[in-house]
Amino acid sequence: AGAIAKALFPGHQGGGILGTMILGIVGAFVGGSLFSFLTTGTLALTSAGLSLGGILVAVLGAIVALFIYYAVTRRSASY
Repeated sequence: AGAIAKALFPGHQGGGILGTMILGIVGAFVGGSLFSFLTTGTLALTSAGLSLGGILVAVLGAIVALFIYYAVTRRSASY
Protein backbone atom coordinates (compact mmCIF):
# COMPACT_ATOMS: atom_id res chain seq x y z
CA ALA A 1 0.00 0.00 0.00
CA GLY A 2 2.86 2.37 0.84
CA ALA A 3 4.63 1.71 -2.47
CA ILE A 4 1.45 2.26 -4.47
CA ALA A 5 0.71 5.49 -2.57
CA LYS A 6 4.25 6.75 -3.22
CA ALA A 7 3.85 5.97 -6.92
CA LEU A 8 0.54 7.84 -7.12
CA PHE A 9 1.48 10.82 -4.93
CA PRO A 10 3.10 13.64 -6.96
CA GLY A 11 6.68 14.66 -6.23
CA HIS A 12 9.68 12.81 -4.84
CA GLN A 13 9.36 10.93 -1.58
CA GLY A 14 12.36 9.56 0.29
CA GLY A 15 12.33 7.07 3.09
CA GLY A 16 13.55 3.87 1.49
CA ILE A 17 11.99 0.46 1.97
CA LEU A 18 11.49 0.80 5.73
CA GLY A 19 9.69 4.14 5.33
CA THR A 20 7.53 2.65 2.59
CA MET A 21 6.54 -0.29 4.80
CA ILE A 22 5.73 2.00 7.73
CA LEU A 23 3.70 4.22 5.40
CA GLY A 24 1.71 1.18 4.24
CA ILE A 25 0.97 0.12 7.81
CA VAL A 26 0.00 3.65 8.86
CA GLY A 27 -2.08 3.98 5.70
CA ALA A 28 -3.99 0.78 6.48
CA PHE A 29 -4.91 2.07 9.93
CA VAL A 30 -5.74 5.60 8.71
CA GLY A 31 -7.80 4.27 5.80
CA GLY A 32 -9.52 1.63 7.92
CA SER A 33 -10.37 4.18 10.60
CA LEU A 34 -11.72 6.68 8.06
CA PHE A 35 -13.75 3.93 6.36
CA SER A 36 -15.14 2.85 9.72
CA PHE A 37 -16.03 6.45 10.56
CA LEU A 38 -17.78 7.02 7.23
CA THR A 39 -19.77 3.77 7.34
CA THR A 40 -20.68 3.51 11.02
CA GLY A 41 -20.25 7.05 12.33
CA THR A 42 -17.81 5.95 15.03
CA LEU A 43 -14.07 6.43 14.97
CA ALA A 44 -12.28 3.14 15.66
CA LEU A 45 -8.63 2.26 15.15
CA THR A 46 -8.97 -0.67 12.75
CA SER A 47 -7.33 -1.96 9.62
CA ALA A 48 -9.29 -2.73 6.48
CA GLY A 49 -8.24 -6.37 6.09
CA LEU A 50 -6.64 -8.20 3.19
CA SER A 51 -8.99 -7.90 0.23
CA LEU A 52 -9.18 -5.75 -2.88
CA GLY A 53 -11.31 -3.21 -1.02
CA GLY A 54 -8.97 -3.35 1.97
CA ILE A 55 -5.95 -2.66 -0.22
CA LEU A 56 -7.76 0.26 -1.87
CA VAL A 57 -8.66 1.71 1.53
CA ALA A 58 -5.05 1.22 2.72
CA VAL A 59 -3.66 2.99 -0.36
CA LEU A 60 -6.07 5.90 0.09
CA GLY A 61 -5.12 6.06 3.77
CA ALA A 62 -1.42 6.05 2.87
CA ILE A 63 -1.99 8.92 0.42
CA VAL A 64 -3.74 10.87 3.21
CA ALA A 65 -0.85 10.04 5.57
CA LEU A 66 1.68 11.22 2.94
CA PHE A 67 -0.23 14.46 2.43
CA ILE A 68 -0.37 15.16 6.16
CA TYR A 69 3.29 14.24 6.67
CA TYR A 70 4.52 16.52 3.90
CA ALA A 71 2.20 19.35 4.95
CA VAL A 72 3.62 19.21 8.49
CA THR A 73 7.28 18.82 7.45
CA ARG A 74 7.13 21.60 4.84
CA ARG A 75 5.61 23.99 7.37
CA SER A 76 8.17 23.19 10.07
CA ALA A 77 11.09 23.35 7.60
CA SER A 78 10.18 26.88 6.51
CA TYR A 79 10.86 28.38 9.96
